[in-house]
Amino acid sequence: MKPVVQKPQRCAIYTRKSTDHNLDLTFNSLDAQREACEAYIKSQAHEGWSLLPGRFDDGAFSGASLDRPALKTLIEIVKSRTIDIIVVYKVDRLTRSLADFAKLVELFDEYDVSFVSVTQSFNTTSSMGRLTLNVLLSFAQFEREVIGERVRDKISASKRKGLWVGGPIPVGYRSVNKKLEVVPQEADLVRRIFVDYLRLGSIPALVRSLNDEGLRPKPRQLSNGQVIAPTHYRNGPVNYLLRNRFYIGEVVYKGQVHVGEHEPILANDLFEAVQARLAAQAIERTRLQATSSWQLTGRIFDDRGHRMSPTHSTKNGVRYRFYVSQAAVQGLREKAGSLHRVSAPDVERTVAEALQAHLSADDGAINADPAALIQTHAQRVTVGRTSIHITVTPLHADAMPVILTAPFRPKQLPRKGVTHKAGSTETSDHNRQTLLHAIARAQRWIDDLRSGRSMSFAQIAQSENLVERHVRFLAPLAFLSPKIISSIADGSIHVTVSQLARGLPMVWADQEKRFNQ
Repeated sequence: MKPVVQKPQRCAIYTRKSTDHNLDLTFNSLDAQREACEAYIKSQAHEGWSLLPGRFDDGAFSGASLDRPALKTLIEIVKSRTIDIIVVYKVDRLTRSLADFAKLVELFDEYDVSFVSVTQSFNTTSSMGRLTLNVLLSFAQFEREVIGERVRDKISASKRKGLWVGGPIPVGYRSVNKKLEVVPQEADLVRRIFVDYLRLGSIPALVRSLNDEGLRPKPRQLSNGQVIAPTHYRNGPVNYLLRNRFYIGEVVYKGQVHVGEHEPILANDLFEAVQARLAAQAIERTRLQATSSWQLTGRIFDDRGHRMSPTHSTKNGVRYRFYVSQAAVQGLREKAGSLHRVSAPDVERTVAEALQAHLSADDGAINADPAALIQTHAQRVTVGRTSIHITVTPLHADAMPVILTAPFRPKQLPRKGVTHKAGSTETSDHNRQTLLHAIARAQRWIDDLRSGRSMSFAQIAQSENLVERHVRFLAPLAFLSPKIISSIADGSIHVTVSQLARGLPMVWADQEKRFNQ
């Protein structure tokens, strides 16, 4: 009789460890798992088992998720049909989630791959093996949930004692031996932000002031080591900072306030004054929204997807209503759509007329109040330079929304520093002179640096009696395109100094494109 030749079984070993503890050792947990798996594969050599080259090790990755680099690579190899058996030390090394395990077993079956645990000898090709594995995975998931509950209980107990237990470190503090210490320079900035908010009266004005001075938020390091360094202040984070009770030595957890062990940065009276102002403004916003004459609030967006908010200005006793892109509100006008603000009456009239025409064509003549038409039928309005796209609310739940396109010709809106003459707008002489003076100063500073008359921006700031960051903020104006300078001189460009200097490209072509020159 001819001897039975076993079919070759190509094996791959997968190992995992939840934390990075002791991973730097010469022989760590991953190595121990792999050694046991290799020995098991050798013991099955008579069955045709052989180990494929390559390692699939996930160190410091939780079994609660399948988002693991080595596991993803292993799955791709499974799909290529170049593997027959996956060997692990224990079932929970592959996953601790019963739902994820079911997905993996289904994938393995699809590509004829078996799954073997060294310490729990199961084969997923048999029904009994599946049952036993499901029972084990249920206990593994239970263990993971119990561990999670213990961690949450520990965090809760630590918060009640006022301890800092990790997470993003607030501006003004640094972590030293897992305890927070005050950083004097950052603490001064925090106090200044609170004082400036009371002085300026609103968060948008405070954000503009911080960005105009060239200040930058504190970089933040994520748990994976990645560092996020924001380039400018935004309304949301500043609002959170102003409401953070951590700065008066308190820790808030699940709505409860506890006395913290860290040193406070702010005096209670300053913090409470800011909270009172924030509360008063919130009440005022609620009142204005309830009696709002802006019909498209919450429905209107620019053509880059930024929400447009209602606002107004008054000139010569006349009140003008308009919608402004949130990108412009945040000081990022260059990222706004083709129109960063539009006349509210013009947009509302255009939308109402388009809805009136559409509904009349479908259901006959409809004589409805424009505000009621918009409130009932306008789901989303997107404003572009030449047209407005209106998503009409479906009349039936199973109907598809209709998108209307209406032509739109925006008119020039009044703004600060602009004088109206015979239907045209010109930059005021004062604003123009301010711009040209700032450009000339920047050019003089750069010339001083080039010639050696000044050695640094700090020296320039001292000689000019200015703050160094203000000098650095204005310095790029020295490299402004001659074409743009000429347009400023003849009043063709309407910008402020801060709008001109913020984020100015160094390439003249990019500058001219930014200002439509």
